Amino acid sequence: MNTMKWLIRREFWEHKGMLLWAPLAAAALVALLAGTALLLGHNFTYEVNGVGGPIGDVIVEGHARTGMAAAMTRHYMAAALPLFMMLGVLVFFYCLGALHDERRDRSILFWKSLPISDRATVLSKVALALVVAPLIVIAIGTVESLLLLLAACGMLLLHGSNLFGEVLATPDLYLAPLRVLSLLPVYMLWALPTVGWLLMVSSMARSKVFLWAVGGPLLAAMLMGWADKVLRLGVDSSWFLHTIVARILLGVAPGSWVLFTNLEDRQAMQGEGLLASSWATLGQPGLWVGVAAGVAMIAVAIWMRRRREEG
Repeated sequence: MNTMKWLIRREFWEHKGMLLWAPLAAAALVALLAGTALLLGHNFTYEVNGVGGPIGDVIVEGHARTGMAAAMTRHYMAAALPLFMMLGVLVFFYCLGALHDERRDRSILFWKSLPISDRATVLSKVALALVVAPLIVIAIGTVESLLLLLAACGMLLLHGSNLFGEVLATPDLYLAPLRVLSLLPVYMLWALPTVGWLLMVSSMARSKVFLWAVGGPLLAAMLMGWADKVLRLGVDSSWFLHTIVARILLGVAPGSWVLFTNLEDRQAMQGEGLLASSWATLGQPGLWVGVAAGVAMIAVAIWMRRRREEG
């Protein structure tokens, strides 16, 4: 356990710029843009249950006050959406170079001289991609969203409407970050095939890792489509593109399970229905097939790291 903690810490410090400073910079940029809009914006309006008006002209009171506070706290975590989108990109490129870069710069020779198994090393990279990186982004996104919510309340206060009390007393203020955090196990399972694929390619490719990881599956899908149209082989290329290629390339994007499940009611993916709908995807057989494939590809990555040391 101590070895795994040390390995994860080592991975974090080696990729601190990607995993910490990049999300912090993105959060600062979003906060700056939103803060500028609050400071320079004019004629802010509100609408609750079809009733509203310019905030500068009307002091929000009564049911409108309660409704506005509830609406603000229900959706304030949406300010972190750019960070969650960024998470998929960070995890993708981290896994893409995780095993290739150490061979390229020959640092693998140093790490192999230590009494640390290849399995522990690869699993530490998996843990960083599936657990540590999402937790960092969730933490930064929560702080950013809270600061923007407080800034919005401050703007309302300048217009004569003090909603701090109502906002602080609203349960959604405290539950929203917990709802996001509760989706982490779902994200880990859906992202596992992509993480396994990228690590396996990273352990095998001597160069041009991105082309092998992305171009290979896309080329295979194109060849299957060509074979279906020209040779009349009856190959379902659309199934291959959606079920295989998309799963191994897009799984690290938060919320990607919406693309891979037959959710007819899109309203179920909003508000309170998001948690239930997301956890319900764990009943999809395709999810567990992907998990098994991800585990198998991680095992291949471990085996490849054990036998390949060349740059």
